[in-house]
Amino acid sequence: MRVIITEKPSVARQFCQALKIPAVDKEKKGYYEGQGSDGKYYKITYAIGHLIGMSYPEKYDEELKSWKLENLPFIPQEWKYEVISAVKDQYNNIKKVFKSMKAGDIYYNAGDSGREGEYIQNLIVQEIGLPQGVIQKRIWIDSQTDDEILRGIREAKPVSDYKALSESAYVRAKEDYLVGINFSRLLSCAYGREFNEKIKSQKYKPLTVGRVMTCVLGMIVRREREIRDFKEQKYYRIEANTGFKSEWKVSETSKYYDSEKLYSETGFKRYDDAAEFVAFLSKTPKLLVDTVKKTDVKKPAPTLYNLAELQAECSKRLKISPDKTLEIAQSLYEKKLTTYPRTDARVISTPVAKEIDKNIKGIRDNLNIFVEEVSYVLGNKLYEGIDSKKRYTNDSKITDHYAIIPTGEGSMSSLNELEKEVYDMIVRRFLAIFYEKATYKKIEIVLTHENKEKFSTSTEVLVDKGYLSVYKPFKEEGDKEEKVDFESLNKIVEGDVLEAAFDVSEGKTTPPKRYTTGTMIIAMENAGKLIEDEDLRETIKSCGIGTSATRAETISKLIKLKYISLNEKTQVLTPHADGESVYDIVDAHIPGLLVPEMTAEWEQGLEGIYKKEVIASEYLGKIEDFVRTTVDEIKKTARVSPKKQAKETKYICPRCFKNMQEYEKVYKCGCGYMVFRSFCQHEFSDEEMSRLLHGDIVHVEDLISKAGNEFAQDLILSDEGKIEFYK
Repeated sequence: MRVIITEKPSVARQFCQALKIPAVDKEKKGYYEGQGSDGKYYKITYAIGHLIGMSYPEKYDEELKSWKLENLPFIPQEWKYEVISAVKDQYNNIKKVFKSMKAGDIYYNAGDSGREGEYIQNLIVQEIGLPQGVIQKRIWIDSQTDDEILRGIREAKPVSDYKALSESAYVRAKEDYLVGINFSRLLSCAYGREFNEKIKSQKYKPLTVGRVMTCVLGMIVRREREIRDFKEQKYYRIEANTGFKSEWKVSETSKYYDSEKLYSETGFKRYDDAAEFVAFLSKTPKLLVDTVKKTDVKKPAPTLYNLAELQAECSKRLKISPDKTLEIAQSLYEKKLTTYPRTDARVISTPVAKEIDKNIKGIRDNLNIFVEEVSYVLGNKLYEGIDSKKRYTNDSKITDHYAIIPTGEGSMSSLNELEKEVYDMIVRRFLAIFYEKATYKKIEIVLTHENKEKFSTSTEVLVDKGYLSVYKPFKEEGDKEEKVDFESLNKIVEGDVLEAAFDVSEGKTTPPKRYTTGTMIIAMENAGKLIEDEDLRETIKSCGIGTSATRAETISKLIKLKYISLNEKTQVLTPHADGESVYDIVDAHIPGLLVPEMTAEWEQGLEGIYKKEVIASEYLGKIEDFVRTTVDEIKKTARVSPKKQAKETKYICPRCFKNMQEYEKVYKCGCGYMVFRSFCQHEFSDEEMSRLLHGDIVHVEDLISKAGNEFAQDLILSDEGKIEFYK
């Protein structure tokens, strides 16, 4: 028998379809079974995301349920895990399937092909256990087409081949746990009262800190404060109008070379200095055409989408959040239309490139879309040789999966409008790599004043669309392109002397832009650097913050915590007052958590484990040392507000008849009996409280409802100490 576990029920059904096994679970056993097209008998079951979670500290010791400084740091020696209650039934279903196996049977891990998928599956096997003698294999696929699934089963490798990935996944989870549990409790215990007073919270709110989450919060808060602190500065450029405009730029021959009067190499700090320079130039209002350079510029299509690029572009084009983009990309993958979405690669592999014509043909023949564009690529055999173009095919730039591309299979009938738009973007980006480069004619002209001051201008015109006929880069609203008349410049020749009118042009500095969900994803991918140019991002790409699978989730969590706010129309992110308060406390005590460098360094450590360059136990030991040292240092200086001492009262507990004690919001007895001092915003007087505790009915006139309306009501105290309306 062969047992396959996928990550979701829908994926299990795709495996059934590929193996020609009816995906029917009439008895709701939580799995499908039958003889596959290969003649082997299968049981195909599934997880529902995470079935197993890491146990909270109180599962190790009940005393650790209380958030106390003396209980920190909490660093388990042996880690405990537990079944998540909401999915316990499916866990038990898998357990039954495992128990039905015997020596010689094969278990296939067909979880999501990445670090998180590996972790989910390994925890299931770890907690349930497989019968002795069961063979364990790993299915690794790039799409959910029938052919790819069958290939994955045929070529499944021993699970031991993925040991390094598994170790990386376990360490990542432990690292996040240690940082989140210890630092959230530490800062809440030490500075929670200060935090809540600052945000004026009606209900106590703990500080929530995370390895990646707090770093992203830091980036957003710092950017917002840069904008607040920004002071506009004017500067003044010099322009020459000779029938076309050109701009002055300081050169070594200029009278202003290294002058303190300059704001930049093209402008002055003060208007008066710029005007004086214009007057000086205007004495001889002529410019000599020094050089004319004409070139053909060829621009290739951008590289393919990885998840970050897709999320960034969907944020710009469609104004949807990264988690929504991931949801759509996952849906397209599960509907067999595209390849695996959680990828960092922007290229395809050599084996895929050699058979890429199948994907191209499928777009036209199976889906009946982009017929003209596909026919052009196929008719001219533009796909030939794509495997030798390192820009688009590069095995060295692929770790787990290649770029997101269309499979040429599936059906568009079930897609909603948003899914169709995202799919359209993926197909256009894919087809563009087979088209010719876009060709521009560019003219650059340098003009010289008799006083050796230099002016220059340039322009370009598109003469052959190439890939731009199928894919057009997105331009933000408000982006201005100052066009210089190409035909006018094309007539200029070296040695011409042109009449010139000189003028001052005012410029202003602008504040940095707020992050959008898209630009934040790009900044996270590039370890905090917001690199706008796509090609440059690919060239200098380093280990980023978080992973392609978790970045959107991180932003969403910050929004749910109300640490940041999202404008859904513009996708702009801004810090909430609560988030700024968290930032200030973390900045004062664990500032490293707020900067991308530390988080990226940790991510590099996890990558090192995966690449077998770092020993997992040694790396985890360093994280434990960091947590231990940080906790100990903060405990020494923590400004913990002393708890208010309870005061003895004259009120008699109706349960044990001893005197009750007065606290900030309640009257409490040592036996555990407790009564709140107020109800519906009415603070009870001594007489009212005594009567309630005696069992009497008390009439109150000034109760306030949730809607803010005043009303009167008779009240009585229940046996459990709960104040109730008397009926």
